[in-house]
Amino acid sequence: MITKGQKINERYEIIRSIGEGGMANVYLGYDTILDRNVAIKVLRGDLSNDEKFVRRFQREALSASSLAHPNIVEMYDVGEDDGLYYIVMEYIEGKTLKQLLKKRGNLTLSEAIDIMLQITEGMAHAHDSYIIHRDLKPQNIMIKDDGQIKITDFGIAMALNSTQLTQTNSVMGSVHYLPPEQALGKGSTIKSDIYSMGIIFYELLSGTLPFRGDNAVEIALKHMKDPLPSLRDSNSALPQSIENIIIKSTAKNPKNRYDDVKSMHDDLLTALDDDRMDEEPYKYKYPEHEDKKKVQKEDILKVQDTPEIENTEEDFLDEDKKEKKNDKRNKIIIIVLSIVAAIFIISLIFIIFVLPKFSSKEETVPDCKNLKVSKCQSLLEKKGFKVASKIESVASDEIDKNRVVRTNPKAGKKAKYGAVVTIYKSKGEETFELEDYTGQNYIEIKTILSTQYGLKVTVEKKDVTDDSKEYDDQEIIGQSLAAGSEVKSGDSLILYIPNIVDSFPDMQAEGWNLEDAEAFCLKHDLTIKVIEQETNKYEVNKIIGQSRAKGTPIIKGSTLTVTVAIAPKKVEEKPTKPDGDSTTDKDKDPGNTTTKPENNNTNTTQ
Repeated sequence: MITKGQKINERYEIIRSIGEGGMANVYLGYDTILDRNVAIKVLRGDLSNDEKFVRRFQREALSASSLAHPNIVEMYDVGEDDGLYYIVMEYIEGKTLKQLLKKRGNLTLSEAIDIMLQITEGMAHAHDSYIIHRDLKPQNIMIKDDGQIKITDFGIAMALNSTQLTQTNSVMGSVHYLPPEQALGKGSTIKSDIYSMGIIFYELLSGTLPFRGDNAVEIALKHMKDPLPSLRDSNSALPQSIENIIIKSTAKNPKNRYDDVKSMHDDLLTALDDDRMDEEPYKYKYPEHEDKKKVQKEDILKVQDTPEIENTEEDFLDEDKKEKKNDKRNKIIIIVLSIVAAIFIISLIFIIFVLPKFSSKEETVPDCKNLKVSKCQSLLEKKGFKVASKIESVASDEIDKNRVVRTNPKAGKKAKYGAVVTIYKSKGEETFELEDYTGQNYIEIKTILSTQYGLKVTVEKKDVTDDSKEYDDQEIIGQSLAAGSEVKSGDSLILYIPNIVDSFPDMQAEGWNLEDAEAFCLKHDLTIKVIEQETNKYEVNKIIGQSRAKGTPIIKGSTLTVTVAIAPKKVEEKPTKPDGDSTTDKDKDPGNTTTKPENNNTNTTQ
């Protein structure tokens, strides 16, 4: 048992357990050599005792460690320590896609597309490096707090390809995303990963799995036999282009799937384009069930190194029964061939004699830009096209309202005679009303208004007059256009934030003198008023008082009154009398003053 503080390979110190699975336990560890946190997966159960699996695991994990992509968890090390087989990988702070789905249910369309674009980018890189995952599922996909996707478990998934899935406790989690050919033990290709990604996309949009059952075999059988439930049946607002991606990626016959992940990625990029959202439902080119042999439960989850197919009942019939069955089969073949020949002859007659009567030429779609809708309709009909009954409306800052912006197919494109053309008319410049953004963060509001609405947003500082209120330096205190104003892309808006500078210090406590205070006021555009106070308690020229308390915001142009210590004035002394009495008249108490008699000859007794 692995415990906190234990070191693996004298290098990786275990901090705590962060997850347990059917194949491995996951720990947060610390790389004592490279000074970084890492995630450590330690194989558990039967897998660590299966020598064949361990060898393949080590080989495949080392191969996967060569992958370097932003959407793939980086693998640092693979090894064994006292019977513990482990892989060391990049530590991701976040949650699995499965945990997110449990918390949120289904995701929004934009969120699901963003996640799938990242998954397909990462898997396209892996496939380009000749590495197939083979066990893609939300449990093996991490999502960081910033929305970045990280695909993990390449080494374990690839090693499992050589052993029965029923050997692990993870079979129920994996089988929900398992391609039919992989369940039958026919091996995995890049199209197997594409199937799993299609099921993941389905779950992101619906919050549920398409196939459920009481056990792994029952679910696998549904993957091979049952059609995928339509998402548009429960959510008609979902574009057909999105469901087409799911239909194509989850085809039971790999020939009907995308040829590679890059094609699926490109489809996701353009799925929400106007000319694709209402496209025709995707139709499979090849039969979905090419193998006529009925799938039995025993066929599910076979080991790859025993690919033999069990004999059918026909192999055990005696020769007479076989011969009768063959005769019957031959008759059926003759009937089918006769029908095919008849159809061929009828088709040939149609092509030679009937088809030429119908026009098969192609016409160029005319340019209807800036025309009235009725004029465009007439122009299209004269060319032999059919006009869609619904006229679509789109915003345009170039085309006047109710005039034609474009058509689908586009002007100049070749289209068959009689093809349906959709007209898009202008609903004028797209405008929206401004809100009152006071009190909100200017960075967030500027980003939204600039990127989503195309406004030219500038930010200016503005002096505040309310000294009693505390402002955040990123807080919006005003805007150049009032709330409710209608604006459009390209319009300008100024967001005002407070012109906040440093607050007043405690000049007395910090030992400031008058020169310090004067320099401070000059720097912050303040008017200084000086009051002098005679005192022996403080050094001359020291600040002993201020009119603005410590921490008060500094507002340019305001007045600061400071009290400065000065020395007491010295008392002027009179000359000393002959008898040695140095007391001056000023120092004597007026009440004790003796007035000399007018007669100068009269002596005063002392």
